[in-house]
Amino acid sequence: MGKGGEQGGESGEPEGQSRFYTWEEIQKHNLRTDKWLVIERKVYNVTKWANRHPGGHRVISHCAGEDATDAFQAFHINPTLVQKFLKPLLIGELSPGEPSQDRDKNSQLVEDFRTLRKTAEDMNLFRANPLFFSLYLGHIIAMEVLAWLMLSYFGTGWITTFVLACILTTSQVQAGWLQHDFGHLSVFKKSSWNHIVHKFVIGHLKGASANWWNHRHFQHHAKPNIFKKDPDVNMLHIFVLGDTQPVEYGKKKLKYLPYNHQHEYFFLNSLQSLISLCVVLGIPTASLTSSPSVEDEWPVHYTHTSFLLHRAQCRVETYGKGTERAKGRRELQFLESHWFVWVTQMNHIPMEIDCEKHRDWLSSQVAATCNIEQSFFNDWFTGHLNFQIEHHLFPTMPRHNFWKVKPLVKSLCAKYGVQYEEKPLGKAFVDIVG
Repeated sequence: MGKGGEQGGESGEPEGQSRFYTWEEIQKHNLRTDKWLVIERKVYNVTKWANRHPGGHRVISHCAGEDATDAFQAFHINPTLVQKFLKPLLIGELSPGEPSQDRDKNSQLVEDFRTLRKTAEDMNLFRANPLFFSLYLGHIIAMEVLAWLMLSYFGTGWITTFVLACILTTSQVQAGWLQHDFGHLSVFKKSSWNHIVHKFVIGHLKGASANWWNHRHFQHHAKPNIFKKDPDVNMLHIFVLGDTQPVEYGKKKLKYLPYNHQHEYFFLNSLQSLISLCVVLGIPTASLTSSPSVEDEWPVHYTHTSFLLHRAQCRVETYGKGTERAKGRRELQFLESHWFVWVTQMNHIPMEIDCEKHRDWLSSQVAATCNIEQSFFNDWFTGHLNFQIEHHLFPTMPRHNFWKVKPLVKSLCAKYGVQYEEKPLGKAFVDIVG
């Protein structure tokens, strides 16, 4: 037990002498109403503050009772600034005899990974290239302008509609990859600038909520492929994933759908229905747990979806009326959802999906992710998510620098026998079905 017990709480720093805690005691505080975590050997009580956490209360709760040092460094581009929020939550530190890592994690591996991160910082790999993102946004706008020009020159018709559907689908997917960059704070040096542009891109170009995306996606990054912690593997009983979930469903005789054929009905909607359900169920939940000023903005963005896309879609749908127009909209959504889902799932679904195993940051991220071979097309087609391992290890790193840090990551994985998986694009798609 630590000196001073559980005094100190949320009110401020420990008074008088420092309070020391063992890992055994800290690990008990991982409940919904009682959350402690450790950052650089300092112990913090985040129970009450979790609901005010900008990234959502769930992501910080997933690290309760653990060493959250690497997660803290991974998600914050200015840890020094964030320390001022942590200071009032400090209740003590690890006892001198306690290791820095919990649950017998390989301390040398953890230290080597942190050294690798420091090396990447010294190489300026966390500094974005403005030209890259300017050109990237430019090519999205260029596709939208091309769509307008085609409409003006060729008018409406089946061939024009098909071509425009491909162009608009491409621009929408690429806008999705771009909002992902801003959402991860990997473009600007200041978090506020990233948040502002992220709200614009995801709100105006995608018609979704930045707040909702942040709260779900950061959970995924904190605990990828972990049941009850990663919302991306919570498939609402539509699919069963991994090796253990099908067994559990079998024992409990749960059969909401014919799971023996899920690899077949996956092709029918490619999770499009899941995305819709997540939007319907997830956004109201985010609205209830977030400030109204944030969530009240996105429906306006959706209603007035940017003139670059929304009005172009309406023009595309003018080849018919009523059900025909609805069909045109569905076709665009169908194409986009297939592209989005196949790319995002090829890095995770074939990997290990299981319950919490309390691994170190490197091991947990690599176990749940894989890379796709690099090429100019693969980089563009996937929004650089073919470097999924590097992205998960360093989520705030600008994507154009992933290839530079990749050799260092592979070398570290080889040193400790951590499997670093990389495969061709085609095989990655086949493995989803497998």
